Amino acid sequence: MKYYKIFTLTFLFLISFLETLLAQAESADFMRSMGKIYAVVAVIVLIFLGIIAFLFYLERRISRMENQIIKKK
Repeated sequence: MKYYKIFTLTFLFLISFLETLLAQAESADFMRSMGKIYAVVAVIVLIFLGIIAFLFYLERRISRMENQIIKKK
């Protein structure tokens, strides 16, 4: 019964999410016609690359800390 509730809530969430995406299709066409969609995509890509770079930095830093802890023991 628990899985049924989770499945139902997930399904309803996906339907509402898809509905908002379909409603935004008109605004995407407007942005594309104005040529601003490329600026939006560029900003999203830059943010994504920044997050990836930050995660790699954190991974290297955590690895160094782990190695220092291992050496002290």
